[in-house]
Amino acid sequence: MLAPSFQEEVGRYHLAVPEITRGNPEPVKELYSRLDDVTLANPFGGIARGWAQVEARLDQAARQFQDGEMLGFDTITSYTARDTAYLVETEHFRARLDGSAVEEFALRVTSIFRREEGYWKLVHRHADPAARPQSRRSLTQPPA
Repeated sequence: MLAPSFQEEVGRYHLAVPEITRGNPEPVKELYSRLDDVTLANPFGGIARGWAQVEARLDQAARQFQDGEMLGFDTITSYTARDTAYLVETEHFRARLDGSAVEEFALRVTSIFRREEGYWKLVHRHADPAARPQSRRSLTQPPA
């Protein structure tokens, strides 16, 4: 079997990501590299590094969401080199967060992939709710 092209991997990625909003992290986990340099910066804050931390954060995120429905991906840009590729998108979906009413979400997402043994693997994902322009005040941190 031939290793998938980057575009084929993006197709798998687009099928896997909505599963988190349905409480199922397994399809996204399958896309990740298992090497120590993997990272995840999800909308819940902080940065996980290494497979054990990333896996725990994916599980945690999936526990927050229920009844998710993907509304679409707006691809801003993507780039593919020999062994590295990235994807910049806005993800739009509806879901329940912690059992609340269904809400709509828009996330600004950057995903970086690396070719490992001929296959594209996700090595970094950064997603945050700043999909639209923010005020300067949104940059300040509240006192701890």
